[in-house]
Amino acid sequence: MTSALSRLYCGPLEQLTPPLVSSTLPEDALPADQLLDANVIEERLERLAAQHQGNDIKAIASIWSQWHFAAVVVPALAANLLLERDLPVTLDEMAIQSDEHGCTRRLVLPHEGTPLPSLDAFQRFETLFQGHVSPLIEMLSCLSGASPRLFWSNFGNYFEYFANNAELHPMALPGVADEALRLVDHRVYPDGRRNPLFMPVRYLENETGERHRTRRLCCLRYRLDDCEYCGNCPLEATASARAAKRAAVVQKFAPRREAPTNSTTDETCLAASGN
Repeated sequence: MTSALSRLYCGPLEQLTPPLVSSTLPEDALPADQLLDANVIEERLERLAAQHQGNDIKAIASIWSQWHFAAVVVPALAANLLLERDLPVTLDEMAIQSDEHGCTRRLVLPHEGTPLPSLDAFQRFETLFQGHVSPLIEMLSCLSGASPRLFWSNFGNYFEYFANNAELHPMALPGVADEALRLVDHRVYPDGRRNPLFMPVRYLENETGERHRTRRLCCLRYRLDDCEYCGNCPLEATASARAAKRAAVVQKFAPRREAPTNSTTDETCLAASGN
């Protein structure tokens, strides 16, 4: 890897795998445009499904997309925000290396990018969005039957997280992620197009006033037997909020005198508290 990109992998990125920059395609690399071949994607999803011993195609496709987008977002946004460079991440330019389960683990790039044509929020990410994310999401949605919103949510989750933490990088300048965060705060583009990255996560306060980062859409991983709700799951957050509200209502209307100890009252209290 050449020096321009290698400088990025320090601080919070020190433990991550950088992209391979090479004019020669390694033997184990797959040209990324082959991901638009349904047979190629199906084979990779089958390998991942075997690992999870599950056949929920929507959940499997969602998890595969999370691995892939995680591998793409870090180098693409690091170069964009910290170096103001546009990496060659269109599907017909790059390649990927995968693990034994068919999940993307590393990008292979032909060069280390070019200066961004614009620093504007609605233009600087277009190579990534239009040349990579959008066509891949269209294929995943068509193949799995899941809504494109699911896959955009998966991508947006990583995009927003990286943007919000970019200032922690030792190379970050003040306001390094302002344009990226401006993008996710707008429902539509200036030309009227819907913004699929609009507000991928929300920051909700719990009963103690602590803010919790919560996805707007569930990634569906809970539908696989060996997976639980993720830490940012909106379903789990909603359930917790309902339980807290229910407990508050019970407390508010609870009788102030000591309640009878007969079994009927015990069962009613348990039902009211949701236990």
